[in-house]
Amino acid sequence: MSTTNTSGRRKTAVARIYLTDGNGAITVNGKDYKVYFPTLPLQYIVNQSFEVAEVAGKYDVKVNVSGGGVKGQAEAVRLAIAKAIVELDAEKKSALRAKGLMTRDMRMVERKKPGRAKARKRFQFSKR
Repeated sequence: MSTTNTSGRRKTAVARIYLTDGNGAITVNGKDYKVYFPTLPLQYIVNQSFEVAEVAGKYDVKVNVSGGGVKGQAEAVRLAIAKAIVELDAEKKSALRAKGLMTRDMRMVERKKPGRAKARKRFQFSKR
């Protein structure tokens, strides 16, 4: 099998992955994913696409991820892996979509407006 590459995004995080046949090794920015994402919830998010599609341990993944925070990066990796799995086997798409793993979460931070302290916060109003 040749390499399948896809990308996933969440907030300002962008993940580019390269999926090949292998034994389940996941490398993120040159480190093992358990070192890069040290907490169990983040490791679960990264592995979620494999477990839902029931292909855990069949593929090696090389990830380049940048931008955002660690949670956004983990969710970007999850989306990219789900897209790569569907590219290889279209029958897995319904199971991944049922768990919400195929949908790009488009929620972003609202921009700061001029003349305000933050996006919605106003300065204190004084009547007198």
